[in-house]
Amino acid sequence: MIKMIRSVFLLILFIGTIALPFMHSEAAETKVYRVPLHKEVEKGLHAFLQRSFKEAADAGADTIVLDIDTPGGFVDAADQIAKLMKSTDTPIVAFINDRALSAGAFLALYADEIYMTPGGSIGAAQVIDGSGNAAEAKANSYWLAQMKNAALHKEKRDPKYALAMADPNIDMPELRAPKGELLTLTADEAEKVHYSQGTVATFDELLQKLDLADATIISTTETFSEKLARFITNPIIVPILLSVASLGLIVELYSPGFGVPGSMGLTSLFLFFYGHTVAGLAGYESWLLFALGIVLIIAEFFIAGGIAGIFGVLAIIGSILLAGTNLAFMAISVLIAMAVASIGAVVIMKFFGKKLHLLNKIILMDTMDTENGYVSNENRTDLLQKVATTLTPLRPSGVADLNGERIDVVSEGRYIDRDKEVVIVAVEGFRIVVREKKKEEEQGL
Repeated sequence: MIKMIRSVFLLILFIGTIALPFMHSEAAETKVYRVPLHKEVEKGLHAFLQRSFKEAADAGADTIVLDIDTPGGFVDAADQIAKLMKSTDTPIVAFINDRALSAGAFLALYADEIYMTPGGSIGAAQVIDGSGNAAEAKANSYWLAQMKNAALHKEKRDPKYALAMADPNIDMPELRAPKGELLTLTADEAEKVHYSQGTVATFDELLQKLDLADATIISTTETFSEKLARFITNPIIVPILLSVASLGLIVELYSPGFGVPGSMGLTSLFLFFYGHTVAGLAGYESWLLFALGIVLIIAEFFIAGGIAGIFGVLAIIGSILLAGTNLAFMAISVLIAMAVASIGAVVIMKFFGKKLHLLNKIILMDTMDTENGYVSNENRTDLLQKVATTLTPLRPSGVADLNGERIDVVSEGRYIDRDKEVVIVAVEGFRIVVREKKKEEEQGL
């Protein structure tokens, strides 16, 4: 028994001795996640970076290298990404691989360290409005505060340079930014003012600088869904997509059956919600509200009054507003789409003479006219040229007797006394026109 226990102990010791180097190797493995931050900074980028940072944290990465090459982007999206960077425990190194302008400069300042390529640049971060002009004082004041906070994220960074990147009123002629110009730092200048920890030509050189040359490099890339979401959630694309949707559905209302315009409209709406869902902007409540709107609009075909249709349209608009983080922007996008749809409807009706085929199913379009065999009253044309006797004076209307039948008659405009013979000269529905008989004879002469 003792011999058996000794054998088992020796076996365990042998296996442990063999496995120890592998365990040590695995525990000592250094991982670096390389995450690209390219093109514009917009809402769809946040979802990709969030997934990448989570993967890095789950894998126990030692460092995240944010490979930055961006002309900038949108303030609200940059704010979201900055919050993500601040909440990430893994050290983040910004590798400015060409340019980090505007929102890109703002995000680079939230990295723990910044390295730049020899031709790299960082700065030119003034906030602008949709027309390309400098934003109003309120928005600009907010952005200046945000730039200052970004610089203060690391103690050695003097915030005056970050402010000069966003405020042209700050005078820095020594850095090619006199009053009226925004500050943009080259790699050497950024290193001189302690905004960069060094200049490196390649990613491999960066790893050597960071003592990570032997680390395992894991590069993250955008999935097709994330690329599509970034495209769809771009603030320029959103109003275009909603306009195509509204115009397609409006054209479909003027077309018999269901065809290409309606398919385009529904596809555009689906893409809008799909992109915002992948980007993490739209939740299931937006989908449910949209589905409720569709159900209410369909119910309008069976429920009179128009209430269901109105609430259906409002539900769809509400679902679109909920799908974005910026309510004002989404409201403007919806208004643009409604304007495009209205113009499209006017053009279709005025220039193409189209009518709403949809109304054929909910409004009675048939008419009852004489051509189709319908008459609103008995047209007594058989009374023409017959002689009646007035029972009352005609001023110009009154009552006459025709072979014992009392009929309502009207003279041609002249007064005719009672007990006068009159000739029926016209029958127009209920209107029977008469002329005094002697006048008729005189005209015959």
